[in-house]
Amino acid sequence: MLVLGPISWGGLIIVGPIAVLLYSLRLQTEVRADGIYLKMWPLHRSFRRISWAEIGRYEPRRYRPLREFGGWGIRWVPGKLAYNVSGNRGIWIERTNGRTILIGSQDTEEFVRAIDEAFEG
Repeated sequence: MLVLGPISWGGLIIVGPIAVLLYSLRLQTEVRADGIYLKMWPLHRSFRRISWAEIGRYEPRRYRPLREFGGWGIRWVPGKLAYNVSGNRGIWIERTNGRTILIGSQDTEEFVRAIDEAFEG
């Protein structure tokens, strides 16, 4: 308040809940026998599934969240979808329908290893 001056109650009522939502975002991913599951809490109540049949190829990748997707969270640009909460690393998945999905992960090596094991199994 010393730098910006007084903040109105109306602005605080609008900005406060948005800040709490952004701070509470959690991306949960699971590699299962039938595909990759992800849930962005508190936005998703249940997991979203990407089945193995939908995946054409995948690879670990560094990306620029602000430049490529306009930030963090669930982001959409034509033909691309991103689920990320922090950082600049993830798994780039090219689907058989031509669309791509980026799933953010700070441990991409372990994520790829789990996918490889599930594909082999």
